[in-house]
Amino acid sequence: MYLDAFHQSQDTLISITPQQGSAFAKEISDDFNPLHNADSKRFCVPGDLLFALVLAKYGLSQKMAFKYTGMVGKDTDLVFAPTEATTLSIKDLNDKTYLELERSGESIHNLAVIESFSKAYVAFSGHSFPHILVPLMKQHQVMINVEKPMVIYESMAFQFEHLNLIAPTLKLSNSRLQMTGKRGSVKMEFEIFDQDKVVGKGCKTMILSGLRDYDATQMAELIAVYQNAKDNYQS
Repeated sequence: MYLDAFHQSQDTLISITPQQGSAFAKEISDDFNPLHNADSKRFCVPGDLLFALVLAKYGLSQKMAFKYTGMVGKDTDLVFAPTEATTLSIKDLNDKTYLELERSGESIHNLAVIESFSKAYVAFSGHSFPHILVPLMKQHQVMINVEKPMVIYESMAFQFEHLNLIAPTLKLSNSRLQMTGKRGSVKMEFEIFDQDKVVGKGCKTMILSGLRDYDATQMAELIAVYQNAKDNYQS
């Protein structure tokens, strides 16, 4: 399984080092959010890595909804206890909850299919910035704090018509930004394709904090920093 390099597991416990979380973000998600840098004081495990681990451990269901309730810091032991329940929570040893899941419908545990969908979703999700978020911020003439950019993964849900999947891919169908004061909520709706046919749909929600007036020069500088980090890593 491609996730083996990005976590440690012992019995029901899973832990993720900053190096592993950072490598997943950059190599699998193509995501260079500074919060996922191994040396960041505010390091947090990528939400997409938690998502991928949940699918690998609990299977893929026809309808699933994920809610992120906390950011996982470095070397946190997470409990992935076996269960067939339709609702479950991922917690640490101190009973703090980081992810809540609801699922229903048919379920499969075919790791090849799960890995294919997992990689497809993570690749889609990792391109939120700058591809989706920047045009939305420009449209609404607001932007995040470029000195301390804070973009938080809040939730994601999807549903399939069926799970007879071969090579699923995702495509953005709609995106919108709703603002309340200095806080914004971004919803990214997507369709799931398999063999050129729509087989499902979903939505990812992200929270933007510290919004201020849009400044094209500052945003261009932030994009350049992001791109330079990507170029330096890949070289």
